[in-house]
Amino acid sequence: MGFSVKARLKSFTFAFEGFAHMLRTQHNAWVHLAATVLVVALGFLLNVSADAWRWLIVALALVWVAEAVNTAFEHLCDVVQPEFSTSVKRSKDIAAAAVLVCVVASTLLGAITFAPYVIAVLP
Repeated sequence: MGFSVKARLKSFTFAFEGFAHMLRTQHNAWVHLAATVLVVALGFLLNVSADAWRWLIVALALVWVAEAVNTAFEHLCDVVQPEFSTSVKRSKDIAAAAVLVCVVASTLLGAITFAPYVIAVLP
């Protein structure tokens, strides 16, 4: 099969469907969405530099990618092993831990990035 612009555009549709499904089914995705809105709003409010935006975007992307991979992994586990399995539970817990590591790292990145701007506006 050769390259097709129509097929490439269709692949974006699949990605957006996946993102929408993640938002509909994963409560933590709503938390990530709220944090994303807060970070973006704070970035604009504090008029952060392009360099600061780069770090904020990396932090946000890190969490969203981890959540998406975790969600996909959980769905795949549920298909492969619908009955309870201790090994599947451990696998899902480890995938969730990866999201937690990304959230903690992103929180630290955000705090370090925003700190000079917040300190500058304090009395």
